[in-house]
Amino acid sequence: MRVGIIVPQGWTGEYDGWDAPRAWARTVAVAHEADALGFDSIWLFDHLQTEPVPTDEITFEAFVGLSALAVETARVRLGHLVLCAGYRNPALVAKMISTLDVVSGGRAELGLGAGWKEDEFTAYGWGFPPLRTRMEGLEDTLEIATRMLGGGRATYAGPVYAVHDAINVPRGLQRPRIPILVGGNGPNRTWRLAARFADELNLDWLSPEEIVAARPVIASRCEEIGRDPATLRVSVNIGRDDSAVEGEPRVDLLRRYREAGVDRVMTLLAASADDGGALARFAEDCATAGAELHRT
Repeated sequence: MRVGIIVPQGWTGEYDGWDAPRAWARTVAVAHEADALGFDSIWLFDHLQTEPVPTDEITFEAFVGLSALAVETARVRLGHLVLCAGYRNPALVAKMISTLDVVSGGRAELGLGAGWKEDEFTAYGWGFPPLRTRMEGLEDTLEIATRMLGGGRATYAGPVYAVHDAINVPRGLQRPRIPILVGGNGPNRTWRLAARFADELNLDWLSPEEIVAARPVIASRCEEIGRDPATLRVSVNIGRDDSAVEGEPRVDLLRRYREAGVDRVMTLLAASADDGGALARFAEDCATAGAELHRT
């Protein structure tokens, strides 16, 4: 089981009261530490203002932030957990992630979801489409991304998005293409989209026992289209309150995720924003639980 670190960016209030240069310096320091401690990957949320209540505090934007972290790190993989399909034109997303893959030396992963944060949609002028429309936008985004990341020119017309003879050069370094991750807990629409398009399904805050229960349904979504369920990796974003409890409780939680067949866990350690030892202690608990670390 691999472990990814969601680096601090302010969305959950970890940078409340900080000035922006100091906060960004800390984000970079956590990314450096994650790289050195052997974690598999680093991630940023795709959110634009603080939660649970929007405040006039720091939230660094995800794509610019991750691009900057790409040149600050050497080994860790890089992704968003997850990009909201309603925030950016999907052809531009494909172009941006392809450029990031080149900039990072082939370390980018494309995480996508339908989006849910109503206050952000409204504040930034997109309105808040109904769930059905947001899911159609996610499907369109996946259709366009797979075409543009796979080489050649892309043409596609869906209910929300369309491209016409779109060129994506360079298309990234990884082959056959940049890995795609679909995020969401919806067994009907989201898991079917993951089975069709993704290399990895990312579940949000589910317990190990809930993941064990979900496994047969995830497998059936693959089998419906003739896909081997073993080819769809399953990861989980662990709630930050769960991952904050250090020592044996956290080791036990990580071990249970590993025994549930989870390929990768990701989590935000809010303490890493101002506790220089938090990430190292988490790495020790991960190693004790049998997770993979690649220390330098």
